[in-house]
Parts: sequence; C-alpha cells; structure tokens
Amino acid sequence: MEKLEDYRSYQQNYSESKLWNKISSVAHKAGAKVVYAVLLLYYVATGKDVSWADKAKIYGVLGYFILPLDVVPDLAPLVGYTDDLTALLWVLHTVWSNVTPEVKSKARARLSKWFGELSEEELKLF
Repeated sequence: MEKLEDYRSYQQNYSESKLWNKISSVAHKAGAKVVYAVLLLYYVATGKDVSWADKAKIYGVLGYFILPLDVVPDLAPLVGYTDDLTALLWVLHTVWSNVTPEVKSKARARLSKWFGELSEEELKLF
C-alpha cells in the first residue's frame, strides 16, 4: 500500500464539482461502500473543527479518487475500485474521530439518492 503522505500529492486534482461529477458518473460501478467512504470524507472535510492536516489528507485522497488513471484502472471489472477503497479507508481511519453522527447522517442521505436505503451492515467499512 502507498504511504499516506503520497495521497496528499493528489490534492491538486480535487475540486467539489469534479467530485460530484465523478460520483454521479461512477456511483453504481464503484459501489455503495466506495461512495459512502467518499461522502463521509467529504462531509468531514467541510467541518469547521477539522484540522488543516486532516483536510489535506482528505482532499488528497479525494483527488486520487477523482483521477481516471490510478494504480488499478477503474474500468477493470470487479477490482477497478479496490485501490480507491483502500486509499479512502486508510484516510478515513486516520480522521475517524471527526466522523460525527451528523456527518454519517448527511452521507447516508446523499448516498440514498444513488442506492436507496441501505442497512448498517451493507455500509460497514471497518
């Protein structure tokens, strides 16, 4: 697995509009867990009490997610988003103390637009 610091270099690829475009175009292909992890990180990053260091990690990994070319091409059947999910979970784990019930609620509400209502078990990330 890449070092966490390596994902920070992808910050330049992040923009909110690119993120929403990417999610909209790949949601079902990437799967609910990938999209949920992205949404959790997005909503954590928008929090007022989140450190700049944590935001840098988040924007880096979201930039990595946005890129069309990465370690495992996103078009590869079954495994195309495994590297994205691994990177997302790595960063999510490091900023987990910022994942509040409000963040989870916002992420689940947005996720339901693409996947309908999902159970806690279906969204279990760790």
